[in-house]
Amino acid sequence: MPLLEQLLKQYPQEVKVVFKNFPLRSHKLAKPAAVAAWAAGQQGKFWEMHDLVFANYNKLSKAKFLEFAGQIGLNVEEFNKDLLNPDALALIQADLRNGFEAGVRGTPAIFVNGRRLKNRSLPGFKQLIDSELGK
Repeated sequence: MPLLEQLLKQYPQEVKVVFKNFPLRSHKLAKPAAVAAWAAGQQGKFWEMHDLVFANYNKLSKAKFLEFAGQIGLNVEEFNKDLLNPDALALIQADLRNGFEAGVRGTPAIFVNGRRLKNRSLPGFKQLIDSELGK
């Protein structure tokens, strides 16, 4: 995220970050975490939940998701309803399918206009972005 934040500052009009879910099967709480982030997003707090989930990846539980919801100021009753919304799983499954179709096998995977970023450094990002902007 710090690298992406730098890019957004350097390219405020040209770059937009789009997050896609790719919950790994090896992490049994990856899908519930993705649903929790989606549910938080329904109240405009996707990134806040996302950041807490990733910062606490080794301590996750369903109770933790509720704790995080309170911590970031969500309406917990609405959050609980949204955790059960089938739209969340449908979106996550669609993201997962799209990832597999794009050749994603792990996370994070970063694409710029459909081109996979291989050099995940600031110069690597800038080179790919500038190349796309030059088209």
